[in-house]
Amino acid sequence: MSTQSNQTKINPNNMSVVQRIKAPTPKFFRTLRTIGLTLAAIGGAILTSPILLPASLITAAGYVAIAGGIVSAISQTAVDNNSASSNNETL
Repeated sequence: MSTQSNQTKINPNNMSVVQRIKAPTPKFFRTLRTIGLTLAAIGGAILTSPILLPASLITAAGYVAIAGGIVSAISQTAVDNNSASSNNETL
């Protein structure tokens, strides 16, 4: 019984969200995703700090956390067309 890898390219316009997230991400968007995760972590750390902080800092940390989460989510859905291949999973 031999297993055969299907290396057929998928059109990124016809991918489902799950296929898009599982597909390889370009290097630029991997870096951007890491920056977004870092911003979200910093914002979350400031929001959950046990000491009393100024309201403006808390507000800014909330915006930074939300922006970091959005940047990370959007960066994860970018697809590298050169190495995108279909998998044999049915979803």
